[in-house]
Amino acid sequence: MVFKSDQLLIVVSILEGRHFPKRPKHMLVVEAKFDGEQLATDPVDHTDQPEFATELAWEIDRKVLHQHRLQRTPIKLQCFALDPLSSAKETIGYIVLDLRTAQETKQAPKWYQLLSNKYTKFKSEIQISITLETDTKAQVDSFKAKGAPPRDGKVPASLCGVDPKDIVAVLNEEGGYHQIGPAEYCTDSFILSVTIAFATQLEQLIPCTMKLPERQPEFFFYYSLLGNDVTNEPFNDLINPNFEPERASVRIRSSVEVLRVYLALHSKLQIHLCCGDQSLGSTEIPLNGLLKKGSIEINHHPVTVEGAFTLDPPNRAKQKLAPVPLELAPTVGVSVALQREGIDSQSLIELKTQNGHEPEHSKKRVLTPIKETTLTGPKSPSVSPIPPHNQTPPTKDDATESEVESLQYDKEPKQNAKGISFIPASLTQPVATSNASEVVTSGQKIAVPATSHHFCFSIDLRSIHGLEISFPVNCILRYSYPFFGSAAPIMTNPPVEVRKNMEVFLPQSYCAFDFATMPHQLQDTFLRIPLLVELWHKDKMSKDLLLGIARVQLSNVLSAEKTRFLGANGEHCWRQTYSESVPVMAAQGTSTQLFRSNNRIVDLSFTMTLEDYGLVKMREIFVSDSSQGLSAVQQKPSSSPLTAPCPSEIQMEPRETLEYKAALELEMWKEMQEDIFESQLKQKELAHMQALAEEWKKRDRERESLVKKKVAEYSILEGKLQKALTELENREQQLASVEVELQRERKELQSERERNLQELQDSIRRAKDDCVHQVDLERLKLKQLEEDKHRLQQQLNDAEKKYKILEKEFLQFKDQQSNKPEIRLQSEINLLTLEKPSKGGHMR
Repeated sequence: MVFKSDQLLIVVSILEGRHFPKRPKHMLVVEAKFDGEQLATDPVDHTDQPEFATELAWEIDRKVLHQHRLQRTPIKLQCFALDPLSSAKETIGYIVLDLRTAQETKQAPKWYQLLSNKYTKFKSEIQISITLETDTKAQVDSFKAKGAPPRDGKVPASLCGVDPKDIVAVLNEEGGYHQIGPAEYCTDSFILSVTIAFATQLEQLIPCTMKLPERQPEFFFYYSLLGNDVTNEPFNDLINPNFEPERASVRIRSSVEVLRVYLALHSKLQIHLCCGDQSLGSTEIPLNGLLKKGSIEINHHPVTVEGAFTLDPPNRAKQKLAPVPLELAPTVGVSVALQREGIDSQSLIELKTQNGHEPEHSKKRVLTPIKETTLTGPKSPSVSPIPPHNQTPPTKDDATESEVESLQYDKEPKQNAKGISFIPASLTQPVATSNASEVVTSGQKIAVPATSHHFCFSIDLRSIHGLEISFPVNCILRYSYPFFGSAAPIMTNPPVEVRKNMEVFLPQSYCAFDFATMPHQLQDTFLRIPLLVELWHKDKMSKDLLLGIARVQLSNVLSAEKTRFLGANGEHCWRQTYSESVPVMAAQGTSTQLFRSNNRIVDLSFTMTLEDYGLVKMREIFVSDSSQGLSAVQQKPSSSPLTAPCPSEIQMEPRETLEYKAALELEMWKEMQEDIFESQLKQKELAHMQALAEEWKKRDRERESLVKKKVAEYSILEGKLQKALTELENREQQLASVEVELQRERKELQSERERNLQELQDSIRRAKDDCVHQVDLERLKLKQLEEDKHRLQQQLNDAEKKYKILEKEFLQFKDQQSNKPEIRLQSEINLLTLEKPSKGGHMR
């Protein structure tokens, strides 16, 4: 296998330019930006052919280069005109280079024309070449740091001859493991596992411009483990990602020293959040910290790298995304563990889901060639005290951790005892006990003192208001009063949210107690023992918190005005009603910094009613099997309980007959079934209301998250628009000044043109006049010449005539004097000869 360096250099050579205007007072600079990193050339003179002669280079990994090529990441070059005096930069134009055109082989440079060129009259071009070069320095440094022996010589001698390029993971299908390093060094077995536990704030990775599939999109995490592609189970909700933690494991055959070198060479594990074939974000897990130099920790227990890692969207610099606040950053919980095979280990990461609870189980996925198995992780510990035999434990859906640790109550209605009933209106079921601490068994009779009255006490916790806390409270009210026949707590349900400056009416807050006791004992108990109403804050993310206690003085109802009314059998009864508001004071141990100086939390408004039905007619109450353990009869403590009835009671009264008792039990059974049916309807209604409330809260959280994300994106867009608006205003001002200058120059050119035109017309007129005058002069000269010619011609004709006459006379004379007058004749000939040339010269 030929070792090929993963470190490369993207080299952009900016050589020269052409077709630039000359600006002696400016310099030219070219800035190149790639993946958020910006480089620039040195300033050169702003001439028509500037000489840059500069190389710009970016270090990059081969895998990252492949990812950038898939995403078509460009390299943008911007050309600026720099004023050295004011340091002002003026944008001239830009060039976009395609990263896919870069090759490792050297290519000839090309001319690229500037886009959006400011010099519209010039087609400015720059000669550029883009190539890929091997980063030899990084390769040497990497080899020295990861493969070569260190200077101290503490590396075992067995690895001195190992080449880092030979330390690769090779699948052994027969053995079911991956072999890392040469076979002679692979003496130990290890297990490398990766666990994806939870994820939060994933919606921050979805930009507004991204289009998801029309159907419900599926999201999943993807990573490559020793060449094996791993994905977890898809999920649909990014705001509340609900997926089971999964663990992927591979068996490795190697040694600690070889593994240390291998993890140094492959020091990062990339985990991607994907939707289909598109990566929404990724994070890198450092692996070189698993096996530290000189550490023998792996020989005793597994070594891990775990935590919540931030997911970054792909090409953040290109998208020009603003930094996300830490509380809104998308994260994924990952644990990477390396251990020797055979060492038992517990869970190495605290797997928590979105709502903060520990998951009930986790999956373990083993990659091929190991068979795929599913393991069940440690289940959440649950505290479930054994309920009484007449109680039903809370359902799994409603019992949170805080409820289990605080109180358990039943949603079934209270069964009725014979003749006297205990009917709570809230969804609770207290354990019934008697004040005499008697154990009620099937078929047992309870003696009732003759002076006991049948009372019905009801209390309605109507509302709470005047909250003094700045944060909202999700509260319930809880109280217990054993005098009424049960020490089990009574609670309002479901919890209601209370905010400052608002009044909230409590649901299912009415409860009525039927009991028998003597009036003076009732008055004494109400005076001595107040009713303590506890205010609890319920939160699914944490335990229940006791906020405060309200003291309700029950004796106030005894001083209220009595009103008479008729009972069911026509007897006269008395009713007393009292309404009041009492403060809820902070409980001991609660932080007083949350409240004011008086420690008042909220005000509680209630109404209580006491009804007196007169003497109890039955002296003994027979407790049947159906009402076992549910006696709510108050007995007066006495050392000598009533055991013998009076003689009048020995006679069989109509109400003491078996038929009457059977009919009474049948009617009570009917009432009990009606109460059960009503309670079931209320339970179903409550379940539906809770489901609707949960769905509403979920939708509200989704809307709130989307609104936050939209606000952040709109803030970024607002900044961009503001910047663009500022640039447009500056450009408009520049255009206005340029337009004014252009108008001024146009006027100057117009006036200059008119002036030149006038001068041209004047020069033409003068030239024309000169020509006419010259023609006239020439004509006069021509006429004069013609006249001279005519005169000379006339003179020539006269001379020729004279010459002919003279010649004729000469001939005659010659004939006459052929021999004698030679001298005279010679003189006349000479005279004629002299006259003839003078006439000819005058004619020329």
